[in-house]
Amino acid sequence: MPQLPAPDYPDDVRARLEADAREIIARYPDSRSALLPLLHLVQSEEGHVTRTGMRFCADVLRLTTAEVTAVATFYSMYRRKPSGDYQVGVCTNTLCAVMGGDAIFEALQDHLGVGNGETTGDGKVTLEHIECNAACDFAPVVMVNWEFFDNQTVDSAKRLVDELRAGAQVEPTRGAPMCTFKDTARILAGFPDEREGAVEAGGSAGPASLIGLRLAKGEMQPARVVHPRGEGPQDDRPVGPAAEEGE
Repeated sequence: MPQLPAPDYPDDVRARLEADAREIIARYPDSRSALLPLLHLVQSEEGHVTRTGMRFCADVLRLTTAEVTAVATFYSMYRRKPSGDYQVGVCTNTLCAVMGGDAIFEALQDHLGVGNGETTGDGKVTLEHIECNAACDFAPVVMVNWEFFDNQTVDSAKRLVDELRAGAQVEPTRGAPMCTFKDTARILAGFPDEREGAVEAGGSAGPASLIGLRLAKGEMQPARVVHPRGEGPQDDRPVGPAAEEGE
């Protein structure tokens, strides 16, 4: 059976969201370009993108709900069902997997009693496996609301989720201080991050990722090519017709 139209937000919530939406839309020459941050905005309201949120986006941008739904279902950062205050993502791409990511993910599933994409009963943690987050220097990596927790082990990952569920202050390895997923969504919508020290906080790629940059700046010598045992440098061998005559 076709679904009935999505219910609207309460009047006070809609008025507040409309004011935020006007600020977002004003940043773009074409209002349609505001759809992605608007989806983050409605996600910050309920912790996931609801049918009501998609209807709101369609109304303020004068799009069809089908157009909004097509975008909301394409990007994995938009949650389609209720999720926890903390999105705990374990990288299970190649390098993190072999360095322990697979073991961490399996251990956390047992420890939390949830499967991939599921949320603990207290509503605190949603667990998922994620693709590469470009932090291979620090493998295996766990992310919480898109903040990095590097060089994790099974034990450290268990402690991390336990502290999150207990409401303890948790500090990422790199990047801004922790906040809830709803707060993260509002920041991604383009509103100022008002947490103390958040703007100044930073992080960097690891040494292995920065070697190319250091070479380009002349800060280190090019790597020496090590030839197979018993062979000299390939450049010493004749090439072209001379090589063929030597054969």
